[in-house]
Amino acid sequence: METENNLGRLLALLLITLAMCLGLSGLPAGTLFGYEIKKIDLLSDIRIKEKSSSLDSLRVLLERQDQETDSVIMPERTALQGAGSGSAVSLVRDSLYNVMSSVQGADSAGIRIEDYSIGHTGLRRFFAALNNSGEMGRPVRIAFMGDSFIEGDIVVADFRDALQKRFGGHGVGFVPVTSDAAQFRPTIDQKEEGWTTYSVLQNRQYTYALSGMLFEAHQDVAGLSFKTVDRYAALKRVSSLKFLYTKSEQTEMQLVYHHAADTLTQVLPPTLTISQFVLNDTISEGCLTFRRAKGFRALGLALEDDKGVVVDNYSLRGNSGLLLEYLDPADCESLNKIRPYDLIILQYGLNVVNEEMLEYGWYRQRMVGVIGHIQRCFPGSDLLLLSVSDRAYQHDGEVSTMPAVLAMLHTQRQIARQTHIPFWNVFGAMGGENSMVRYVENNWASKDYTHLSFRGGREIAKRLMNALMAEKAFYDEAEKTIR
Repeated sequence: METENNLGRLLALLLITLAMCLGLSGLPAGTLFGYEIKKIDLLSDIRIKEKSSSLDSLRVLLERQDQETDSVIMPERTALQGAGSGSAVSLVRDSLYNVMSSVQGADSAGIRIEDYSIGHTGLRRFFAALNNSGEMGRPVRIAFMGDSFIEGDIVVADFRDALQKRFGGHGVGFVPVTSDAAQFRPTIDQKEEGWTTYSVLQNRQYTYALSGMLFEAHQDVAGLSFKTVDRYAALKRVSSLKFLYTKSEQTEMQLVYHHAADTLTQVLPPTLTISQFVLNDTISEGCLTFRRAKGFRALGLALEDDKGVVVDNYSLRGNSGLLLEYLDPADCESLNKIRPYDLIILQYGLNVVNEEMLEYGWYRQRMVGVIGHIQRCFPGSDLLLLSVSDRAYQHDGEVSTMPAVLAMLHTQRQIARQTHIPFWNVFGAMGGENSMVRYVENNWASKDYTHLSFRGGREIAKRLMNALMAEKAFYDEAEKTIR
C-alpha cells in the first residue's frame, strides 16, 4: 500500500515538472533580473526548423537589402563626386584603384581594405603621416577602439609590433589607471591604489574622451605603478612618459623611477580640461604617488617614443560602439590638442549580434550618427571600420556560424558605404563561415566560440597589417601617378 502511494506521488511530481517545463518553453528569450535568458525548447531535437533561418535564405535577403541601400547611397555618392574643385582628381584616383586592384566592391576574403570614400582617399592622411613621420615632430598615432575582442591587447599587441618593426617607435602607448584586463594584459605590468572607476557604460554624470573611462582619487593619497615587459622587443624601454589627467587643484605628484635612483616631485597645475605631465627620459618602470589627491581625476599614462608609431588600445568590455555617441566634444578637443590621432580604428559588433535577431537596420542608423560624431570630434583623423568576427553557436547538435554574424557583417559594410569610410572584413580574414570552429580547434580562440586567444589575435593582426600595407602601396603609387 505504501509503495502504491509513493508511486502515485512520483508520477504526480513528474507530471507537474513536465507541465512547468512546457510552460517555460512558451516564454520568449529575454532578460531576468539583468541576466540574459536563453529560450527553452524541449522539442528542439525533433522540431523541424524553418528554412527561412538558413544561411542561404539570409544571403538572398541581404543581397536584396544591398540593392535597396545602393538606390539611396549611389545618387549621393555621384553628387559628391561631381562637387568641388577636386572632383577630377577623385575620378582619376577611383579609376586608378579599379585598374590596380582589378576588383570592385566587397571583399569576402578580407585580403584588402574596401575604401568607400570619394576619390579613394579614406586613409590618405594616415599614409601621409607614415611617409612623413620624421618631419612631424611627433609619432604617428592610432587609436584602436573596441570591446572585449581586443581586451588585454589581443590583436592590438601584434598589430602594434608589426607597425613598430616597420616604421619605428617603442612602447605600449596609452594605459588606463586600471581596467578589467589589467591582471592579464601581458604588454604592461601595472598596479593601482586609491581610485574609483567611472565608465560611460554605467555613469553618465561625467564627461568622457576616447577611453570611455575616468578615475577619481577617493582619498588623500592615491598611487599607480608600472613596469615594462619584454614580450615584444619594442616594449622594453621608452623615451617618454606622459600622465593624462582631467581635474587638479593643488595635487602633488611624486614620480620615482630608474629603480628609485631618480625622484621627481611636482605640483600639477590646476585644470578642468584634459592635460598631461611629460617626462622625457629612458624609462622602464616607475611609481607615481599623488598627495592632496581627493577629487583628483585622471585618465592614465602613456609609455612611448616621440617618433615612429604609437598604437593606443581603447577597449571597453560590453561596448557596442553606440556609446561613442556620448563622447564629449570639449574633452575630445582637449585630447586632440595634446594627443592627435592620424587613424581611429573601430572594432565593434560582438555585443550586438543575437541568434534571435537578423535585422540590424536600427544599429546601422545609430552607428552612422556615431561615425559622424567621431569625425566632428577628431576632424584630422582617418577612420577605419572593422567588421564583426566569426562567432559560432550550437544548432541541431552542430557548432556553426551564427546567422546573425552575416547580418551584422552586411550591416557594418552598409555603414561604411553610407559614411564613405574604409572597411575591413575581419570575418572574411578569419576564413569566413565556420572559421571560429577551426580557430577553437587550433587553440586560437576560447571555447565560448566568440573570443580570440593571443595566438588567434596574432593571425588577425597579421592579416590587418597586410591589408593596410597593400592599401598603402596603392596610395603611394597613386600619388606618384597624379603628380
